Order: sequence, then C-alpha cells, then structure tokens
Amino acid sequence: MARALDYCCCGGGGLAMALKYSLSQPAVVSQLASRPAAASWAPLLVRSRSSRVGVHRASLLCSQSLRSKFLASGLTRRNGVSFATRSLSTHIRAAVVETQEQEGGSTAKIPKSKEKVESKPKKEKNLKVTPRSQDFSKWYLDVIDAAELADYGPVRGTMVIRPYGYAIWEFIQSWLDARFKETGHSNMYFPQLIPYSFIEKEASHVEGFSPELALVTIGGGKELEERLVVRPTSETIVNHMFAQWVQSYRDLPLLINQWANVHRWEMRTRPFVRTLEFLWQEGHTAHTSPEEAEEEALRMIEVYREFAYSQAAIPVVVGRKSRLETFAGASITYTIEAMMGDRRALQAGTSHNLGQNFAKAFNTQYTDEKGDLQYVWQTSWGMSTRMVGGIIMTHGDDTGLLFPPRVAPLQVVIVPIWKKDEQKADVMAAAEKTEKILKGAGLRVKLDVSDQKTAGFKFNFWEMKGVPIRIEIGPRDVAENVLVVARRDVPGKDGKQFGVSMEEKPLVEFVKNRLEEIQESLLARATAFRDSNIVDVSSYEELKEAIKEGQWARGPWAGSDEDEARVKEETGATIRCFPFEQPEHNNVCFFSGSQASEVAIFAKSY
Repeated sequence: MARALDYCCCGGGGLAMALKYSLSQPAVVSQLASRPAAASWAPLLVRSRSSRVGVHRASLLCSQSLRSKFLASGLTRRNGVSFATRSLSTHIRAAVVETQEQEGGSTAKIPKSKEKVESKPKKEKNLKVTPRSQDFSKWYLDVIDAAELADYGPVRGTMVIRPYGYAIWEFIQSWLDARFKETGHSNMYFPQLIPYSFIEKEASHVEGFSPELALVTIGGGKELEERLVVRPTSETIVNHMFAQWVQSYRDLPLLINQWANVHRWEMRTRPFVRTLEFLWQEGHTAHTSPEEAEEEALRMIEVYREFAYSQAAIPVVVGRKSRLETFAGASITYTIEAMMGDRRALQAGTSHNLGQNFAKAFNTQYTDEKGDLQYVWQTSWGMSTRMVGGIIMTHGDDTGLLFPPRVAPLQVVIVPIWKKDEQKADVMAAAEKTEKILKGAGLRVKLDVSDQKTAGFKFNFWEMKGVPIRIEIGPRDVAENVLVVARRDVPGKDGKQFGVSMEEKPLVEFVKNRLEEIQESLLARATAFRDSNIVDVSSYEELKEAIKEGQWARGPWAGSDEDEARVKEETGATIRCFPFEQPEHNNVCFFSGSQASEVAIFAKSY
C-alpha cells in the first residue's frame, strides 16, 4: 500500500496508478466508500470494481465525476481540475492509512506533494542478439534494440525511431518522392484532426476503421461539440477539399501526395510492423474516367514493386486483394506481398481504385465538356515505415541485420587496426584518406575511431548493424598501400578480399562492384527462399498442411466470402492476393469445387 501513497503525489498519471493499487485492496475500497466527503464519487469505485469494468474505467469515472462537481461549483476550469485531482488524491491517501492502522500494520511515510518519486532506472545497452534460427520474434526485437533502430515510446504501442532506423525511412522517402514527382504528383499536407462526421459519410469506411479510431472529445478543457478523429487515413478529408477545388474537367486529373503520420489503435503491436502511430505517404488522385483511375492505381503499385525489387531487394508478389481484404471504401485494392524470414506474409504497400464511393459520399463533382455534372473517379495509395520492418525481416540472419546496400544507412565501415602506439598515426592517416575517397564517390561511410574496443568487437558490432562492407586497415596494409574488404553477406574468410589497392580509382571501382554484387545476391537469396516456400495445392487438406508447415499455399479459388472467412478461422491464413502472374492451374476451386478462373495465395501474415 505504500506504493499507492507514493503515486498519489505524482499528478494525473500517478493518480491513475494510485487507483490501480488501491482498487486491488477491498479494505481500501470500503474505506473510500465510507468517507462522507466522497459520497458523490466513491460508489463509482465499488461499482466499477465489482462489475469488472476495470481500474481504468474506474479512474475515468472518478475523474469525470470530480471535474463536473467542481466545475459546476463555479471554479475555473483549470483550478477545478487541479482541485479535483488533489481531492481524490487526499481521500485515497487517507483511506490507505486508515486501512493500514486498522490492520495493525505500519503506516508508511506520506511524501510531501512536491517530492518526486524515484525515476525508472536507465536500462543497460544490450548488444546480445538471440539467433534468428532459434526464436525469430525475439531476434527481431533484440536486433532493433541492439542496433539502435528504434525504442519503445512511453505510450504502449508507440515507438521512437532512432537515427539509424530513420535513415532507412529517409532513403525510402527520397526514392519514392522522386518517382511521385516524375509521375506528375505534387506534395501537400492535410490536417491531422478530422471531424467524425466525415468518417461516417462512407458506410464501409466507418465500419472498417471504427475499431482502430483514436478520438478527441475534449479541447481546451471543454467537451467538443463534435468528436474529432486523429487521422487513420485521409480519404475523407481529402474528398472534403477536392469537392471545393474541383469544378470543371479542366481541373482534372488532380494528383497529390502527402508525407504524414497516422494513428490506428492496434491491439497487438510490433515495432515498425504494427504500431499505434506510424509514418507513411498517402497519394490521392481524382480523374474523369474509370479507365484513367484504374491506370493510375496500377501505375502506383508498379512504383512500389520497383522499389521493393530494385532498392530493398525484396521479391514481392504483386496482385489483387480479395473482397474481404479490400481497403474499406475501395472498389479494388492492389498489393505487394513480401515473404519474411519466418515465412509470414507482410503487406508492404497498397494501391486502391476507389471508384466513385467517396466522390458520391462527399459530392465531389465536376462539369464535363458537355456541361453535365459528373462524379470524379479516384485512387489512393500508400507505403509506410512497415517497409523498414520488411527489410529487417527479409534479409537479417543469426548475426543480426543485413542491409541491401542501396537502402543501408551505412554502406561501408572502416576499422583501423594497430597494436603499438607508434603505428596509430600512419594507420589513421590511411583510414581517413580511404574515408575521404569513398565519401567523395557518393558512398555512405563510417570511420570507427573508437580506440577503447578491440578490432574483434568492432567487427562483430558492425556485422550486427548490417553494414554491407567492412574495410580493415593495419600497419602491414599501410606499408603495402592496400587494404582488406569484407562482405557482410559472406561470413568468414570466404567473404574477404585481401590486397585491394588504396589508390582512388581502383578502390572506388572495387567497392562499388562489391556493393552491387551484394545487392544482387540478397535479391537472389530472398527470391530462392520465397519460391521454395510457396506450395501449389489442389485440396483443402493440402492447404491446411502447407499452412501448418508455415508455407504459402497457392491454388485455384472461387470460394465465397463465407468460405474465405472459414479458411481464416480454421487455419489462421488469409488470401494475400490473386497474383498478377498466374501460374498454370486446373480450373476447379480446391475448396468449393466450383469453376475457378484464377489462383489465390493463402498465408499467415503480420
């Protein structure tokens, strides 16, 4: 109970924690309920606890009751809330003390209101990484922590993207932004707060997103007349503005993109892959014809496919989503699906043909060449920081990260090595010269100048960080004007090249060639892994066996939405897509026995 007393002095968050500890003690709850001054709100504690509404609900009920009481008494908003908090804190503290005295226990010291509770101790840096082959999930979390890609935010389900991780996102932004501009799109920015009535305008949209919405109900201490949604996606607010901007066919096509953060209240979170808040780009376009909108949707999914293959070295499968998996409010959703190292699927980017669904909901119309009013045809498409997680899980190994050179935060690390102090100056001079040459060639280079760690420690550290190439320079190398180049994707001596010239032209050529070889090698390796884990099935039993073994199952499909839902319930697998590249197959659905015109891929996913 002493902990409850400590928490009472820590403001709003501490008050919630005090309630948490207090409500776990029936005797304390009884004391609270019996206090005359607490008659208006103490029963809420008892009722909330007994009905299993939970501690959080009890906290909210008490807070709301107290605030209403003191505001109604004529106190200012800020003073009322502050007084309410102090009042509840006082009653909890008194109830805990009285309970302790009645039970014959010692009374804990009640700290003064200005005393601070001891802060959470700093966690020690952990460089140990669980082998990927041993525990994939633990490996993923370990490597993100050890490589300093991201950390957990103070709100459950949020993350702080650290510089090394953000550098990957910056590259993704840079590459995609250039492609968007090449295809005629302009960047804009829309507000993060969206009226809830906007979400309600498109029926399937609100149904699909309601469980994930974060709502703002109070602003400036007052209850808002209309709830505001913290942006989960922007189709609604974009259409609200499009309806004002688009008047004539001359205003179309309208092609825009925004780089932003979005919020979705995910219950099961995982850094980069699924978080309450994440970064992304979302494109929105309006057109005069369905054909033009379809062409746009396909063009943008091709941009995502190109990035995955050429930059991230991820051999994604491109295809169309099933009706159940289609974006809420879209007519068609196209997707790129990636196979992770544990063989689960990751939806890495999507492009939606929205048809006229949002246009009709928001009355987004234009006057055509004949003077008639027409609804626009629309698309939306996006890629997020989830792609960073995809890169990690596709290429990493037991040692740690393994970045494709084109997306790597660092492409080359230089490790100078010496044993005697008199050797240091010459080795460092050669290392600095090498760094200057490679940076001048446009490469991302790091010179490790730390001298408190051994060369072996540095080798292991930068291998764990996934740097594609390591250059080693020692006294003997300096004397011979050469250096050693080690590839991250080929462990041990097999990946080392000795005697590489330090001269600028041959050095730059050699390093760039090795980087290209690594890029191609990682794509080939990931492609072989993907292809060896896609199983063609002709019966439901074969599908269940493939999914049980952790593989992707590919087979002819003509089942209903109910059939698809049953497969998901019984196997945990969903239709990832109907791939654009359709293999030869029989024409009988393996589940329903009906005629099937196309093949679907089923898999468990993130």
